[in-house]
Amino acid sequence: MFVLDSHCDTPSQIKRLRDLSIDNDHSHVDFPKLKKGGVDGAFFALYTPASVTGDSAYHHANELLGLVRSTVSRCNDIASLAMSPCEALANKDKGLFSVCIGMENGSPLGESLQRADEFHKAGVRYLTLCHSRDNLICDSCAQGSTWHGLSPFGRDLVRHMNRLGMIVDVSHASDETFYDVIRHSKAPVAATHSCCRALASHQRNMTDDMLKVLAAEGGVVQINFYPVFLDDSFAVRLDESGLLEKEYIEDRFIEDPADPLRREEWYALLDELAALRRPSFRRIADHIDHAVEVAGIDHVGLGSDFDGIGVTPDGMDDVSCFPVILDELRDRGYKESDVAKIAGGNFLRVWSDVQSSVF
Repeated sequence: MFVLDSHCDTPSQIKRLRDLSIDNDHSHVDFPKLKKGGVDGAFFALYTPASVTGDSAYHHANELLGLVRSTVSRCNDIASLAMSPCEALANKDKGLFSVCIGMENGSPLGESLQRADEFHKAGVRYLTLCHSRDNLICDSCAQGSTWHGLSPFGRDLVRHMNRLGMIVDVSHASDETFYDVIRHSKAPVAATHSCCRALASHQRNMTDDMLKVLAAEGGVVQINFYPVFLDDSFAVRLDESGLLEKEYIEDRFIEDPADPLRREEWYALLDELAALRRPSFRRIADHIDHAVEVAGIDHVGLGSDFDGIGVTPDGMDDVSCFPVILDELRDRGYKESDVAKIAGGNFLRVWSDVQSSVF
């Protein structure tokens, strides 16, 4: 079994001075936690905020890429980059954790296919087309009024990504964008960190029809661990708590992560969020159950969104807790071969299909 988390925002935390070689306080992902959780590989997402555009977005993504590469180089007795499923499996055989690279938000590309080539050559193996605003590629589910799907450049980009063997990620995309991607992509696509709208109504989640269409095209949905996407009642509690009004605390910390007072304020806010009544880790399994029922056992996996979310389900505090969800699936009657598919096998298959069938 190869255990894979398809979406961690860890590069942003490295930029905030996290040392992945040690077990960090108030953190979701570092190498000791990954080892404890039995996780064999993860996609580290180069996240560019929607507010950062143009050349600033390009330079930001490259800075994160450099930080990931330098971290792996410094910890080469623990981890190695993986550019393909074969490399990831080989790393596991060597006792090394696989750092795979994704890019969250296509704004760093501008309208340049050449930049897509550049990032692919540097190791980026999937692109989340957008984030919380429409961009030059497509509409976001949080806005969704600029292109009514993919832009003309976005259509060219999807086809170009097919030629490169780079996975198209539809998480954060609007519904219209999703169906546009399905129409224009000749390769399977992924939702690297999404949930089921039938169980939680957030617009970031996928409808049953989207799940069916994704599966019919050979793709995969990776279930997100963010409680807001898992459970509507938690979304209400979070909104009523007033804690969302304290987001400026994180912004201050990001501005100067070396300031101990700003770090302490951020940690205090994380503690307040964790003190809310949170849905159990079993809610993740509920979404897995639903996605399996609708899309099929070959089209579901795990994409935690760790290091990009401020609060987690109860019992799933960080990546060291991964065995909890796998054991829950076993308790629900999943065969070991099916647990292996959800744990990472399905995503590895899609990744292999995209790379081996360059269109």
